[in-house]
Amino acid sequence: KYEIYCVINELAKAGKAVIIISSEMPEIIGTCDRTYVINEGEIAGELSGDQITQEAIMSCIMAHNRKEEVEA
Repeated sequence: KYEIYCVINELAKAGKAVIIISSEMPEIIGTCDRTYVINEGEIAGELSGDQITQEAIMSCIMAHNRKEEVEA
């Protein structure tokens, strides 16, 4: 994975957009500038910069789950 992270960082430094799809929170928190949280196939939230924390990601998922329960 180290080699992949190096390539991602090089592309980002060159101003290129990089899309990372991962279920590993440390990976997302450590590499992403902007994150779309997907839950049950829907966008549950968008986080940027310092907002990208484990707590914020889980909060988006929980809020989305509550919304689905209310709609059901």
